Amino acid sequence: MWLDRFAGPHPGNTPSPPNSQGRTQSPLPRRTSSARGPYLTSQRPGLSPRGSSLSLASNDSSSSLLGASKRSNGSALKQSTTADNAPDPETILASILGPLPDNIAPLEEDRAGRIAEDDLELDFDFGGLSLRELAEGGGGRVVADTDRPQTVEDCRSPRANAALSSCTHRFDIVERDKAKFEDLHRSIRACDDILSSVESNLTSFRNDLAAVSADIESLQARSTALNVRLENRKAVEKALAPVVEELSVSPTFVSKISEGHIDEAWVKTLADLDKRAVAQKKTPQQTPSKALADVGPLLEKLVLKFKDLFTFLHRHQPVLAGEICQAYLNTMRWYYLNQFTRYQKALEKLKLHILDKNDVLGHEDTSRRTTVLSGSKIAGAPHDAFNLGRRIDVLKTTNQLAISSYLAEEDQSTHYLEVPFRHFNIALIDNATAEYTFLAAFFSPSLSFAAISRHFNYIFDPAFALGQAVTRQLVAETYDGLGVLLCVRLNQRSAFELQRRRVPAADGYINGTSMTLWPRLQGIMDAHCESVRALTAALPTRAPSAATVKTASAAPHVVTQRFGQLLHGVLALSADVGGDDEPVVASLRRLRNEVEAFLTKASQASFGADKRKRERFLYNNYSLVLTIISDVSGKLADEEQEYFEALKTSVQEAG
Repeated sequence: MWLDRFAGPHPGNTPSPPNSQGRTQSPLPRRTSSARGPYLTSQRPGLSPRGSSLSLASNDSSSSLLGASKRSNGSALKQSTTADNAPDPETILASILGPLPDNIAPLEEDRAGRIAEDDLELDFDFGGLSLRELAEGGGGRVVADTDRPQTVEDCRSPRANAALSSCTHRFDIVERDKAKFEDLHRSIRACDDILSSVESNLTSFRNDLAAVSADIESLQARSTALNVRLENRKAVEKALAPVVEELSVSPTFVSKISEGHIDEAWVKTLADLDKRAVAQKKTPQQTPSKALADVGPLLEKLVLKFKDLFTFLHRHQPVLAGEICQAYLNTMRWYYLNQFTRYQKALEKLKLHILDKNDVLGHEDTSRRTTVLSGSKIAGAPHDAFNLGRRIDVLKTTNQLAISSYLAEEDQSTHYLEVPFRHFNIALIDNATAEYTFLAAFFSPSLSFAAISRHFNYIFDPAFALGQAVTRQLVAETYDGLGVLLCVRLNQRSAFELQRRRVPAADGYINGTSMTLWPRLQGIMDAHCESVRALTAALPTRAPSAATVKTASAAPHVVTQRFGQLLHGVLALSADVGGDDEPVVASLRRLRNEVEAFLTKASQASFGADKRKRERFLYNNYSLVLTIISDVSGKLADEEQEYFEALKTSVQEAG
């Protein structure tokens, strides 16, 4: 490896001058064909001296160089004494390898030492082969001074052997270091995998931490909201505590009244019960609440515990019991009459639509007027005397509460007559039910149910008379047939409700109201029939002129439109009627016959002998009526639909 220090370019292959440092000339003779050492340095064009390399073969070499030395006693080189006239080894090497590069310093004594003479006494014989041929195994045989073959070790100097040994040692060290580095690489990869796992766990932990943070924020928001709600509830509890205390009934309170002994504590509890019952009676007229509706029946049952006192008094002091009973009856008679009189005055403030004789079926121009219940007429919102519309909602609503007097006085909207009728009768029936239930529970078994019914009638006869007066006032002069029929259905519902509540004492009032409503409904239907009959009589009897026939329209008549709407309303309000036992059925059929006769005469008056146009006119009118009533259900509706379908088919087949 020491020869590498002398590698470098040598222009023209000119041998370098002798070493100027006075080094001893080497005694080795110069050879022309194989004077170069065991290494051949080749310089490629364009490469710098540091880019040159040493190899065993060179493209520019044409001879092989192989040195052999004489050995004795197994030595690779024979030690000899340096001659004074021997040539310089550097000169020989420079002639073989080229001149020494300028950037390479001469060999220092402390690093390489001097070359031994035995190292220079080598006789290289390549057998006439070039280095390429020798490298490629040209078959030549190199023979040294002795006849035995030489090995590579024979051609090496001790320094070369030492370098080779050092390289071998370094190679072993490199191999060991390689194994260490491989172990280190595996350890690093294992650490990398562990770090990747740790990174994944940290990422997951960060996501979980974010979710926990979001949950904590949500819990904080909920906690804040709950605190606000708690404060609000505390404020509401503070405000409602007295009201709740007044309305609530504890189990101890109930058991004391129902099962406790008659003592001072029982008397105090009874006084508290009386206070609560009075508060319940006053509050519903002002602000009805569900709490009172729930507690009311319980308080009523507790108050009925007084009946035992009346039974005891009636058994031992019947005269005194009778006087007490009469005093109660007089008080309640006055109370109900006074309260319902005030309520009737409040309902009179409601503005109502007025439907008079101008709103009959055959009238040419219907008026649009309103009035208050007392009778004064004022201009109001327009109304339709023949269209039921939303008015049927008073039968479908589930609200069974009557309007209060205050709201009735402040109401500025316009209503139909069934609205005040409904409110007054709901209030009357509810109070009658409550009073009859109390009488039956308090005075029995001391009094018979016949006596209790007489007491009930004595209390409520003035209120019932007031109710019938209100009904007569509402329907006496009206021509609102749909409104009167609605009042009939509301009265029938009141009868069903009294039967469900088992209050037979109010049947007289229900029957009296029916006797007021049905005749008036019959009169209104008769007025409709008379108006249509008068309209039919007013039609011309002579045949129309050709010009009249030509200009006459086959569109449905306005009377047909009104009759269809009125028929639809009556059928909708009679959907639950199962037969022909109601007076409205007979009246409706009379009116239908009058309308049919009017349409027949109107077709003749308009189209004369033109049968095709007459039948087209009748077909259009019957189709309109059938279309209007097509969405109504019920037995009576089915009959009317079949009838008008038959009329339409008859004129269609004839045409």
